[in-house]
Amino acid sequence: MPVTFSVKLFVRLGSIAVLIALLWGGIGWGLNSVRHEAWQERLSTPLLNWIARSPSPGQRYHWLPQLYDFSSNFPSDLGLNAIQRERLHYGQTLVIHDSLGQQAMAATDTGRVVSLRFRNLYQDLSEATALTALWHLNQSPAEHRAEASALLAEALGVGLKPISENGQLPSAEVLERAWERNLALYGGQQQQRVLLRLEDGTLMRLDMPPGFRALSWPVLLLLAGLAVLVLLVAVQLLARDLDRNLRTVESMAVRIARGDLDARVEPGRGNLVSRLAESFNGMAEQIQRLVEVQREMIHAVSHELRTPVARIRFGVQMIETARDKAALQRQLDGIDNDIQELDELIDEILTYARLEQGGPVFSLRPGSVTDIVRQVVEEQQVTHPDVEINAVIPEESEHFSESDIEPRYLHRAIQNLVGNACRYARERVEVRCLLDEDNCRIDVEDDGPGVPEQDWEKVFSAFARLDDSRTRHSGGYGLGLSIVRRILYWHGGQSFVGRSANLGGARFSLVWPRRQ
Repeated sequence: MPVTFSVKLFVRLGSIAVLIALLWGGIGWGLNSVRHEAWQERLSTPLLNWIARSPSPGQRYHWLPQLYDFSSNFPSDLGLNAIQRERLHYGQTLVIHDSLGQQAMAATDTGRVVSLRFRNLYQDLSEATALTALWHLNQSPAEHRAEASALLAEALGVGLKPISENGQLPSAEVLERAWERNLALYGGQQQQRVLLRLEDGTLMRLDMPPGFRALSWPVLLLLAGLAVLVLLVAVQLLARDLDRNLRTVESMAVRIARGDLDARVEPGRGNLVSRLAESFNGMAEQIQRLVEVQREMIHAVSHELRTPVARIRFGVQMIETARDKAALQRQLDGIDNDIQELDELIDEILTYARLEQGGPVFSLRPGSVTDIVRQVVEEQQVTHPDVEINAVIPEESEHFSESDIEPRYLHRAIQNLVGNACRYARERVEVRCLLDEDNCRIDVEDDGPGVPEQDWEKVFSAFARLDDSRTRHSGGYGLGLSIVRRILYWHGGQSFVGRSANLGGARFSLVWPRRQ
């Protein structure tokens, strides 16, 4: 995967994570603010409604003004806005936050508004509710206490039960506080409980509604759904970018299928399909090159075949008019040579075609390069006795003679170079091996006229010949050096031509890595 794309993907994923965190924080905070306010109002409603319906609550519950700043005023005296007054009019409870804490309000049937002020709403409201229940329970006869408890529990929205077993008793510290004040709060913010001690010594437990839970299941499910939605949108955007890039590749493939072989994909940088685009372009270039090679081969083959076929046709016609055995034999020998030339040409064409269209199945294995060079020199010396062919192999190269090669095709490449050098050499050809730990190099040099510098690259093209002669004396079909270059390509190396500093003619070089 491209480094640039990895960085961009990391930045995008990081941005998505930050976005999700911000959304979680913002929406969670806003949602919990609304939920917390609604919970406070819902928690305060039973006690405020009880006090609002009670006659003279300030006198009956004498502790309210001292502990909770109880007041009963008209709405106009409280500085409420229109929405708050409207809510009170419809019987809703208000909880207003200020610097002193929370102020809970509820409207009475007479149009006045009763209010209580709490420093810690849950704890103070639990205490106020317990004091109210304690006052009423102390006023109720023992025989009617169960009914009074049920009535108070329903009206105040709490659980209220007597403690009848030792296992229901709280800790000794709570019992001690209850003995001193007649009530004791315990349990914490998640579930506030109050132990009540009545005047006759009866112990009762008041259970408040559960405390506020910021991370309740509905909130978690909502936030999880929001995160999934953001991820889906992000994945959709990433997929759209990927789809756009793939469509570009697809459109180029359609253009190539329609014959536009020059169509290429713009790779771009930091792109997920940049490697695909590069591979696609490489494939398109290979296809274009193979098509051009095929066209060139068809044109050249038709031209190369025309000469020997014409000579064979002429020889057949001459056979019909031959008057003696010597003339007949001469024509038969010519036809035989032409057939051999056709066979060699076809072999060259098939070899070149196999190498160009993906190459043979190379089975690279360790082999001695110097042994192949010596073998080629011996074979070519027999074929070209009038040329002196020498193998120059330094002693240090013998230590690195073993290389990963395909012996048959490497033999063919060296043979083509040596045969080509013998064809143009005056007297001498040298085959020099320069082998080291990493690379192998073979230089084939001759003392012939050499290759003009402007033609150094041209000589490796298929069917390319620097002279226009097509006689048997000059030989060659313009495929030998093309075959050499392709063999070296499949060995992971390259071939090139230059000028021989020792002999003054051409120098053809083969270079490839010693180990694949």
